[in-house]
Amino acid sequence: MPADLSFAAALIVGLLGSSHCLGMCGGIVAALNLGVAEDPGSKPRSLFIYQLAYNAGRICSYLLVGLLAGSLGAGLAQLGVSPLAGKLVAAAFMIALGLYLANWWRGLAVLEKLGYKLWHHIQPLGKRLFPVRNPFQAYLLGMLWGWLPCGLVYAVVAWSMTTNNAYDGAKLMLGFGLGTLPAMLIAGRVFNLFKDLARSPLVRTSAGVIIIAFGLYSGFNGLRSQHHHHQTDLSSTVSLQSITELTRVPAILRSVS
Repeated sequence: MPADLSFAAALIVGLLGSSHCLGMCGGIVAALNLGVAEDPGSKPRSLFIYQLAYNAGRICSYLLVGLLAGSLGAGLAQLGVSPLAGKLVAAAFMIALGLYLANWWRGLAVLEKLGYKLWHHIQPLGKRLFPVRNPFQAYLLGMLWGWLPCGLVYAVVAWSMTTNNAYDGAKLMLGFGLGTLPAMLIAGRVFNLFKDLARSPLVRTSAGVIIIAFGLYSGFNGLRSQHHHHQTDLSSTVSLQSITELTRVPAILRSVS
């Protein structure tokens, strides 16, 4: 998939996964807002600046993870790991993500549990940043928040590995982060109004089905591209053999005469 289309697709995945974001992180945003030293309730504009700072930090963490994942994918490609294998793994993660959002299969929860082992070491750092006295502190808290264990993020990280370079991996994670941004800004202001909607079976199932379809499309597209590449290589080989045989014809005719 071209880089621009991958960015747009990641943006859509972020938007579709927002129901999960609201359910999982909406309470975190509300808690972060309560940690602001001044009274942001009397200054709505000030509160919005803090929310932007939190999310800017979170998305920067996603960028960093995308850089690392893209670099890892490039390293695996140099070691001879088939690009098709990476695409199929990413497609499988997308399908698992769709099943996870729809509450049909909670396999990604296992990865989240593993991620909590890392989170236990990161979480205490956030306590030193409370109370939040300025937007820069909010930004730093957002960077820590970006490492919160999340199956949705893990699925997109697996996808970013298939880009096979750091720049495209970071770009894909940026698209995903921007896709989740509207929901997170909403969560900071009116979480209680939207939390029930975010957790409704209809919303989660609809998002899950669409992401499953995207995962299936990505997998089949990878297989089709590999098949086309194989057919092209085979045709090139046959054509080269045919040309070689034709160049031998005059020599064969001379030997016969």
